[in-house]
Amino acid sequence: MSSAQSVPAADGNAPKDAPPGVLRKAIAGAAIGNATEWFDYGVYGATTLYIGKHLFPDSTSGTIWVLLGFAISFLMRPLGGFVWGPLGDRLGRRRVLAMTIILMGLATALIGVIPSYTTIGLGAPALLYLLRMVQGFSTGGEYGGAATFMAEYSPDRKRGFCGSFLEFGTLGGLTLGPLIVLLFQTILSDSAMAAWGWRIPFLVALPLAGIGLYLRSRLEDTPVFLELEEKGQTNDKATTALKDVILGHWRPILTLGALVVALNVVNYTLLQYMPTYLQETLKVPSSRALSIVSIGQVLMMIVIPFSGALSDRIGRKPMWLISLVGLFVLAIPLYLLMAVNFGLAILAFAILGLLYIPQLSTISATFPAMFPTHVRYAGFAVAYNVSTSLFGGTSPVINEAIIDKTGLNLFPAFWMMGACVIGLIGWFAMKETAGASLRGTKVPEAARTPTGKFIRPAGA
Repeated sequence: MSSAQSVPAADGNAPKDAPPGVLRKAIAGAAIGNATEWFDYGVYGATTLYIGKHLFPDSTSGTIWVLLGFAISFLMRPLGGFVWGPLGDRLGRRRVLAMTIILMGLATALIGVIPSYTTIGLGAPALLYLLRMVQGFSTGGEYGGAATFMAEYSPDRKRGFCGSFLEFGTLGGLTLGPLIVLLFQTILSDSAMAAWGWRIPFLVALPLAGIGLYLRSRLEDTPVFLELEEKGQTNDKATTALKDVILGHWRPILTLGALVVALNVVNYTLLQYMPTYLQETLKVPSSRALSIVSIGQVLMMIVIPFSGALSDRIGRKPMWLISLVGLFVLAIPLYLLMAVNFGLAILAFAILGLLYIPQLSTISATFPAMFPTHVRYAGFAVAYNVSTSLFGGTSPVINEAIIDKTGLNLFPAFWMMGACVIGLIGWFAMKETAGASLRGTKVPEAARTPTGKFIRPAGA
């Protein structure tokens, strides 16, 4: 008998919520896989200057070349979404997530063993870019799949709370990466850290991926997908699923894409690029820069489950509106505050992070619910990754290049504000889905009174 556990049905139509033990395993499996993905980004951002010196030593713009490697990985994310998303709707969420987490972990770990430029010449940056492309390709299926997996396992009335732990994993990975780099900076001499110490954090991705793979292998696919599979309503061909989602669901694809512009420009500008910004632009020492980001992210991790639970009570749309408007209004004042001193930099970063939390905490509750089950993985993966590749992953290199050319230190704030305007356009088009069932082949939508007022789900 398989070690995976299935979710029993209450009757012929409605399955029960997953038992608490199964739900906890599902949450842990999705969150740790997501942590592995973002651990890579956290380590890469924290070691940007080291990578530049080893792999681009003859370049006067080593930082930009390393950040370009970060951006290149995002060019592969749409391709990953086009491949993995339809496969996830055909074969199931769990199988695809097993493949993507293995690829992610290997690609990240191998960056830590790339020979230097002095050893293999141009082969060094070529290998870096190749591994970033593999990482991006696998991530194109990982994130949408993990969010879909989490959403379909969660009880409808608590999808915001349960789904927030996926982003707890995001922040956990982003925080763990810089903290490990900071640990080695503390215990190693500067010369040892610069020579080889920066490589070690990348190797940690392998055991993280192994834990996530083990947890995922202990579960069956989501009850929502299994029910559709039993009814014979899944797409038989991945190409059919891709065609169906693009032609039949282009409106939610555009809506999700607009929201993701805001989500990921803020994400990669605030969380990924910030260590480089503090060191290169504001001349903050490396250890202090990592401390600022780490303190802010730990605070965000504490708050994120409460924010997810709040979205179950008041809906997803109010949470997004608060975040988008708050970031637009306060981005410039907080970036100015960040430049004053170390203490105020921590405060400014923490406030920006807390303003971002209402978006971050509701991703896996909001985005999968925009699509019906038979195209959910593909719809999420395609819309999310195309938008992310164009506007999210390019943010660090755009910010650095504009500041380098113009000296406009406040450009990251302006970049975030512009993204929030696009996000607000998407906000007007998005439907409220808090408490809505994700089962079946219809687009979910929250229950409302005859006057259109959102009905809070019972027990939320």
